[in-house]
Amino acid sequence: MYSFEPNEEQQMLIDAVTRYAKGDLRPAGHEAEESKSLPKKLVNKGWELGVLQASVPEVYGGFGERSAVTGVLAAEEMAWGDLAGTLAVMTPGLFVMPILLSGSEAQKQEWIATVIEADWPKYSAALIEPSFDFDPNDLKTTATTEGQDFVLNGVKMMVPFAAEAEAMLVYASLNGVTKGFIVPRASAGLGVSEPEKLMSLNALPVYRVTLEGVKVPKSNLLEGDFAPVLASMRVANSALAVGVANAAMEYARDYAKERQAFGVKIAQKQAIAFMLAEMATEIEAIRLLTWEAAWMLDAGKDEAFTQAYLAATGAADMVMMVTDRAVQILGGHGYIREYPVEMWMRNGRGFASFTGLAIV
Repeated sequence: MYSFEPNEEQQMLIDAVTRYAKGDLRPAGHEAEESKSLPKKLVNKGWELGVLQASVPEVYGGFGERSAVTGVLAAEEMAWGDLAGTLAVMTPGLFVMPILLSGSEAQKQEWIATVIEADWPKYSAALIEPSFDFDPNDLKTTATTEGQDFVLNGVKMMVPFAAEAEAMLVYASLNGVTKGFIVPRASAGLGVSEPEKLMSLNALPVYRVTLEGVKVPKSNLLEGDFAPVLASMRVANSALAVGVANAAMEYARDYAKERQAFGVKIAQKQAIAFMLAEMATEIEAIRLLTWEAAWMLDAGKDEAFTQAYLAATGAADMVMMVTDRAVQILGGHGYIREYPVEMWMRNGRGFASFTGLAIV
């Protein structure tokens, strides 16, 4: 059974991430959302914490071993600061971690060190598709064999930093099975739109990507199973949702302790107190479910894939409820953009669609 006590290395990483979230991400998050731009220094500082590098073995240029538990601990703390900034810092992991989990030895040797040893690099991944019935295991984007190449056709959306990416992992259906393909940015037939406009994450540049007869060599196929990659994405999504929800709950709690109505603090009102208690309970429940799923992934248990799905679906409902109630607790102030809860609510609404934007 796993322990609830982080080991020394995990605690050091968590402490560093917490300082970054409090001292850098949280102060910059609102302005970044309003200006629709993340300061490059902010992202670089997050990259220099080495969260991804700590999950990569030394043989590939890192300084640790892959641990989903460590990843979710760091992701939750960082998302407490700001979700868009966190996703920006984590974007190179969308390229590296699937190669580490499902790539060939040659692919690991060729690509991983190239990414993690650089300054914050421009590598991304494209999983999400513009379809109301989007299913990562039943993609509309296809890969077909043509001689010594694969030919990719389809449309992807919400691809972070696609316009700047030197290469990206594109997921497509190969004979009905989801597979990842390494696609260099200069590939013929690869098109990138203007930045997409979303309800939230306005500071994170995301793009629609079209693939029209894009050819990649067969050596660019990730031959391993997609299941552990998808489970790791779902666990990451859940951890990020916990971080956003916890930020909203704490802000609403502190506001309720200070705000007076009819001569008493509104936190003393039974309706408000019950809301805060339920918010805290649901956050803690999903946090534990997320940790368990991450531990199962690290332990190589078959149940990990089911547990990761449960964590992600539960987190999507939980974060929407918590952030909505945070807005309610602030009353009219909750609807004003100068208060962060409305941004957290918009972020919360998106978690049902965010699988594929982060991985641990």
